[in-house]
Amino acid sequence: MKRLFASVVLSYGVAALAAQAPGQPEPAAKAEAERRRVEFELQRARQEASEASLATARARVEQLVAQEGSEETLYRRGRRALDERQWDQAAEYFSATAQKKGSRADGALYWKAYALNKLGKRDQALATLEELRTAHASSRWLDDAKALELQVKQSSGQPVSPEAESDEELKLLAINSLVHTEPERALPLLNRILAGASAPKMKERALYVLAQTRSPQALPMVTKIARGGGNPDLQRTAVKYLGLYGGKEVGQTLSEIYSSTSDAEIKRAVIGSYGGAKDKERLTALVRSESSAELRREAIEMLGGIGATEELWNFYQTEQNVENRRQILESLGSRAGVERLLEVARTEKDPKLRAQAVAQIGSIRSTQATEALVNLYGAESDVEIRKSVIRGLARQNNAKALIELARKESSVELKKETVRRLSGMRSQEASDYLIELLNK
Repeated sequence: MKRLFASVVLSYGVAALAAQAPGQPEPAAKAEAERRRVEFELQRARQEASEASLATARARVEQLVAQEGSEETLYRRGRRALDERQWDQAAEYFSATAQKKGSRADGALYWKAYALNKLGKRDQALATLEELRTAHASSRWLDDAKALELQVKQSSGQPVSPEAESDEELKLLAINSLVHTEPERALPLLNRILAGASAPKMKERALYVLAQTRSPQALPMVTKIARGGGNPDLQRTAVKYLGLYGGKEVGQTLSEIYSSTSDAEIKRAVIGSYGGAKDKERLTALVRSESSAELRREAIEMLGGIGATEELWNFYQTEQNVENRRQILESLGSRAGVERLLEVARTEKDPKLRAQAVAQIGSIRSTQATEALVNLYGAESDVEIRKSVIRGLARQNNAKALIELARKESSVELKKETVRRLSGMRSQEASDYLIELLNK
């Protein structure tokens, strides 16, 4: 027994040292580290005002974003760079997005021109707007592009300092204050910003103030934007805010928006609004009818968030997409879903799904979950599933249950696994048991 324990302690120590040793980073972490390094080089190039070094850094950004490949990711990073006033980075991200010629190309060209104007590159900004008009003649960004073009032509072409920004933000602050004192006067002013030639970011702020009023008079204005009365970015934002109102009328509006658009991001925004409103009926109907596995997964996740255990279990019986079945199991990871997860662990033919079900039970700290794991261990002959049970009990920090299993276990392999898990616990019970093993 001492040899067994020594072997376990040695292997545990080696594993801990290996975990601490520097190794190859995960692909996602490596990409993020590279992105941060490139952004640092861009910042340094700006400070040095060296066009050569700036061109080198930009080339690296282009190489990086080309490797990442996701149009949506590039677009989101571009928007984040705008929020951080990193205009040159934003221009590069949006340029890479536009080159993919996908559904975000027209919006990317608009924001690229916006960033170029902030950099004082008037001619390039105007050329980008012309490219937007030519390549996307029916784009919903054209009205915003006309307003931006006028602003560019009126500007001097020099970088805009914060002190020189438009007074629109001050106006919006004043309107925000007015909302709380005289909303009947504030709402028309907000509507004027939304309907006028203000910059899209200003419209987004106005929309936020409008939605936060939760006023019945504001609802038609938010609804108009949500139905497409603006550029696609503004529409997605309005759809999210629309969900704050709740009610059957809003639910019906969201349903009509969902069925009338082919934009997956707007559909996701609708699903998010359903989840925020805890609209189980519409989410359930969507999972039944939606052909896109990814959008079904979004709805499944929302159903999990509102505790729709029975609906999720019914979908598990019919869902063919493996990733969606995994999402259902994850969404069942609550006290209400223990029995269903246990059934999957006992009957599922896919070993990975069985193991995930066990892991989900292990993430639940309750007497019911512990009993389910212990009972499964006793009834299960598959070694990997039994190891999953041991890991689940360790995740619950349940030293008592692990010790009881170890005392009864005849398999050296499984006993090692149990002792290994106990070795990593800060538990008096676990320490006492390990000392007991040493003294045998």
